Amino acid sequence: MKVLVVGGGGREHALVWKLRQSPRVTKLYCAPGNGGIASLAECVDICATDICGIVNFAKKSEIGMTVVAPDDPLAMGMVDALEENGLRAFGPRKAAAAIESSKVFAKELMRKYGIPTAAYRVFEHFEEAVAALGKLHYPVVVKADGLALGKGVISASGEEEAEAALKSIMKEKKFGKAGERVLIEELLTGPEVSILAFTDGKTVVPMVSAQDHKKAYDHDRGPNTGGMGAISPSPFYTQDVASCVERSIIRPTVEAMNREGRTFRGVLYFGLMLTSDGPRVLEYNARFGDPEAQVVLPRLKTDLLEIMEAVTEERLDKVSIEWDKKAAVCVVAASGGYPGSYGKGLPIYGLEQADKEHGILLFHAGTKQTEAGLVTDGGRVLGVTALGDTMEDAAEKAYGRIGTICFRDMQYRKDIGTEIAERGEKW
Repeated sequence: MKVLVVGGGGREHALVWKLRQSPRVTKLYCAPGNGGIASLAECVDICATDICGIVNFAKKSEIGMTVVAPDDPLAMGMVDALEENGLRAFGPRKAAAAIESSKVFAKELMRKYGIPTAAYRVFEHFEEAVAALGKLHYPVVVKADGLALGKGVISASGEEEAEAALKSIMKEKKFGKAGERVLIEELLTGPEVSILAFTDGKTVVPMVSAQDHKKAYDHDRGPNTGGMGAISPSPFYTQDVASCVERSIIRPTVEAMNREGRTFRGVLYFGLMLTSDGPRVLEYNARFGDPEAQVVLPRLKTDLLEIMEAVTEERLDKVSIEWDKKAAVCVVAASGGYPGSYGKGLPIYGLEQADKEHGILLFHAGTKQTEAGLVTDGGRVLGVTALGDTMEDAAEKAYGRIGTICFRDMQYRKDIGTEIAERGEKW
């Protein structure tokens, strides 16, 4: 079968790497891909949000499965367009993808169906939001309603910080149209856990747990990013917690979407906070998380294409999904200045040496192949993933290898997989 993966980041590299292992994949494409993906699949120069371009290419190339990986094309209805043209696609339709593309929709869904989450208020006008600040209990979180590359969340310890966040989102349009509406939520505390689940709308199969590291700097300091690294499994996600989450959050969410006429098929991501009062939903994503995919997919033992076919054909209950018991750690090498402004086109050194090491996977996120060699082409440049018998072993391997890679102003966190936040030890 010919398979097309839409996207060009670290998540897509991990997907391409995993799909290539399927004996049923005869030809693999990626649009637009990146400098690392090019070694595994044929990269096609089509923007990930070019719906017509993707549909035409899939028809012309007789693609048997198109995997729509990023949030934007899902929110725009790329899966709808592919299916309407008789093409098979993996991912939710536009109506279901709203669970990520609109935080307001997601929060109202949770409130309607009793799914545990933080208390919140929605505002459409800056002046109205500012007027409410004096009546809130701090700290709070200010969120842009729409898609903002994982960065549209700002914590505020008091009224002054909250007003500055509102001004940034609603007046200065830091996140563009995503900030036309905002939510102000209570700030939840506890360990954060990411749970991804395959679902065909009837059957739900949670994947192994993961833990993202959103803050730019060590010890969870600095601005939010798209993710500076991840681990799997989360040490906090015990079997008891998993049972509680499946019972009170995962299955009720899938059932709620069905009742709303928005049946979800694909990968549903649950960003959770394990509070002292129980698990709460921070956010939903309508696709594989990034960098979570870079630690979860290397632990998947089952043929990914087989799972995707079962999801599209609503027979997920017939597939047995198995996981490697090893731990995985991913450390992201980012451009200097990220998540703010950063340069591009900087030569990357040391990849060949790291690639040859046993148990190390290099997933390219923001790279580009030029005549002069591989150069940086984004904020998050590379994800260095290592598997190990223990978390400590995996972290040691990942950090040992990231030390062999360099480009000017490269930055990365030093505590991925090596530090457990005290606030979560007694959950």
